[in-house]
Amino acid sequence: MYSARTGSSTAMTTPRRLLVIAVLALTLGFLLSPPTAGAAPVPGSSVAPSGSSNLANDAWNIRNDVHRRSNGLPPVIGDGVRAATDSTVDLFFPGLIAQRNAEEAARQVPPPPAPAPAPAPAPEFDRGSCPPEARACIDLGNQRSWLQENGRITHGAVPISSGAAGYETPRGRHYVNRKVRDEISREFNNAPMPYSVYFTNNGIAFHEGSVNLMSHGCIHLNHADAVKYFDTLQIGDMVYVY
Repeated sequence: MYSARTGSSTAMTTPRRLLVIAVLALTLGFLLSPPTAGAAPVPGSSVAPSGSSNLANDAWNIRNDVHRRSNGLPPVIGDGVRAATDSTVDLFFPGLIAQRNAEEAARQVPPPPAPAPAPAPAPEFDRGSCPPEARACIDLGNQRSWLQENGRITHGAVPISSGAAGYETPRGRHYVNRKVRDEISREFNNAPMPYSVYFTNNGIAFHEGSVNLMSHGCIHLNHADAVKYFDTLQIGDMVYVY
């Protein structure tokens, strides 16, 4: 080594020189020693029976064994051993480490999730026996009603209440014959019947009322539904009750 006064490079300090010697010695010892039981061939790697492919596989296994065994060394020495080992492998087998790391990463990628099952088709609307030409349908058995046009549902089905025992709502084909927005029932103590749409000749109508109470034959609707029926149904429209 030359003195700094002469312009030459400064001599390497003793601790650094010892560290370099230790790293080189450990790397050489690891490379020359046979792989341990922990250095089994990597699953999925292509190992040829002889030739360069077999040598590359051996080098990869030795490299992995050195990495594993160097984990117990002090960090500075362990890092140096691993770096020196990788440099040696890259010298004799260029690109081997990058290739095998890529193969290993590909094996770690989880399979894509199974596609979500297609949603079940919506059940077909139960029209019962209501014909397509009816503008409003009333299903007494299920206490529901809906509006339709040429058989296409336009509103509902919505909950209703119909005539109680002794006051049953008449079944069959009927036709809207009168509409009164602010109607009252003179027969039943002027009870309010807002948004009345009459469809029989004896006073049976759709109107706003509690769907939790049976009626004297009329069809009770919630407020929003009563308004919709009043605005939609016109004189002469068919109302079918079944």
